[in-house]
Amino acid sequence: MSTAERLTDSLYGLGWSTVKRLPEPAAVRLGQAIADLAWKQRGKGVQRLEANYARVVPDATPERLAALSRAGMRSYLRYWMESFRLPAWSAERVRTGFEPKDLHHLTDGLAAGRGVVLALPHLANWDLAGAWVTTALKTPFTTVAERLRPETLYDRFVAYREGLGMEVLPHSGGAAFGTLARRLRAGGLVCLVADRDLSASGVEVGFFGEKARMPAGPALLAQQTGALLLPVTLWYDESPVMRGRVHPPVEVPQSGTRREKTAVMTQALADAFAGGIADHPQDWHMLQRLWLADLDPAKGPA
Repeated sequence: MSTAERLTDSLYGLGWSTVKRLPEPAAVRLGQAIADLAWKQRGKGVQRLEANYARVVPDATPERLAALSRAGMRSYLRYWMESFRLPAWSAERVRTGFEPKDLHHLTDGLAAGRGVVLALPHLANWDLAGAWVTTALKTPFTTVAERLRPETLYDRFVAYREGLGMEVLPHSGGAAFGTLARRLRAGGLVCLVADRDLSASGVEVGFFGEKARMPAGPALLAQQTGALLLPVTLWYDESPVMRGRVHPPVEVPQSGTRREKTAVMTQALADAFAGGIADHPQDWHMLQRLWLADLDPAKGPA
């Protein structure tokens, strides 16, 4: 493990061990202070966040984009402060910390014994939404985690999410898809963050007027298993409660090849994600390149 990787792992370990002991108002203030400091330093992540917001709000003035990126960093640090503290939250605090709309799309699918795939973008706090599902609905689910370096940091994230009641599979390797399919055929629930392709072989979609790639997995799983595919969007408001919406099912087209069906379904997911992101752009935590036009490293910050 390199010195930088060791430092990264140590900082995350410090966050999980220390922040969760803070009173909630102190944690909120700390998160905002860190966010404002990072925003003022204008690092690559902040620059990329602002560039992404420029796609979402194309008519925004430079002042509006700067305000959005500051709010976006505060939202991003709220996610981290909540995530560091989630393992110490009571079941009641988890249940009252999230209020989803149109939940019947999920509960009806599960009650019918049909597997369900929930697909989310990087909006607000998807870990809190997952903890709410396992706590309030008492429904376990399976998800996939990106391999992180150092390996000890990946292990921390896996242990953290398993502690919230999730089954976590590594993104790398070919076994994850088969395991997810088996869970769905058994009537289980799968939750996937699906607005950024990590394989470089995803589905090309139109997204805020330009081309991007998103993972094919949610659409393929729905086709192969007969599971219900439901987009979900999340957002914060001024209260401590996170809000969310379960969108209507993305249907499998009646005709076309598997590739064609996957393209149509993934575009439908992208459209649902775009609607949620446009409504609450400051809660979209996309600090990486996403659009195909930005994937050339010579074109700016990562």
